Amino acid sequence: MKLRHNPAGIEAGDGPLLTNTPRSGPRTAATDDSPVLGDTTDQSALVVNRLTKRFGERTAFSDVSFQVAYGEVFGFLGPNGAGKTTTVRTLGTLIAPTSGSATVAGIPLKPENGVEIRRSISVMPEAPGLYLRQTVAENLEFFAGLYGIHRAGKRIKDALEAVNLGDRAGDLCGALSKGLRQRVGLARTLLSDPKIMFLDEPTSGLDPVAAREAHDLVNGLRERGVTIFLTTHRLEEAEKLCDRVAILNTTLRSIGRPAELREQLFKKRLLVTTLAPLGDPGQLFSSVPAVEGWQSDAPGTYELSVTDPRVAAPEVTRSLVGTGADVLSIGEVQHSLEDVYLELIDEDVEVRRQ
Repeated sequence: MKLRHNPAGIEAGDGPLLTNTPRSGPRTAATDDSPVLGDTTDQSALVVNRLTKRFGERTAFSDVSFQVAYGEVFGFLGPNGAGKTTTVRTLGTLIAPTSGSATVAGIPLKPENGVEIRRSISVMPEAPGLYLRQTVAENLEFFAGLYGIHRAGKRIKDALEAVNLGDRAGDLCGALSKGLRQRVGLARTLLSDPKIMFLDEPTSGLDPVAAREAHDLVNGLRERGVTIFLTTHRLEEAEKLCDRVAILNTTLRSIGRPAELREQLFKKRLLVTTLAPLGDPGQLFSSVPAVEGWQSDAPGTYELSVTDPRVAAPEVTRSLVGTGADVLSIGEVQHSLEDVYLELIDEDVEVRRQ
């Protein structure tokens, strides 16, 4: 197949596939939630200010602001139709924003900078889009040509080694499992030595073993200093992989580390289980200063609202033992990222119903 043009505008030789350190400055986890972000382009791989995209009367996403540090794995979560993929397509220069601004790898998101931005990023869609009748190596040779990479042999070899496919270069892509095809897709995104990788549902449809291998690859890329923008519906995956997450539902609902989001949304609670129901739980728990309230949904089970679990747990334990109660367990109630996600999305649903 003859290539008529170079979509990425890249001129590359046989340089290293990936560096072992972040590209620009130390890795940080900026959490500035203000509507307008300052000049952070030297420290941030992505800076997005009040970005909006509309298609006629339909708004894909509106007034979105965030920043992503170099070397960070940033999770982008939200329901179907929330605007996640459209955001990625906008930051990847495939479509133009309606309003707002952004910088990608330190480059202003403007039409005249499209080629330069595409030189610095790579995008892996949910479906890798491989040619199934060609071998793994032939697929990568073709895409290397689209990137304008000359003498691509070493780049292809390094990319396949990075995703543990060094011995599968001669296999037809059509004969590979979905998990292995996803790995080939990841190898393709590595060919251009990107500063930022946009991964759209990289483990969609994979079995647990293949998904775990994909997680290992993402962690390996993080260690090499690659910035990863990850969209996923697997909340447990985001909690394992991501330094911070943003939850989008047309507008940005929340952003931060999973632990920070849990603290913002949920009160601190202890779960106490006793062998037999307490005679007067109200009097007992009210005597503990760190306990703000309590409820019981089953005999011998009590959920306490507390100011600080580390202070309340020993105090409650001493009070229970002092009354002769047989304590089976006492521990802090843990909320998952899924709890955070559902709480925020449910809030959106309630707003729409009003």
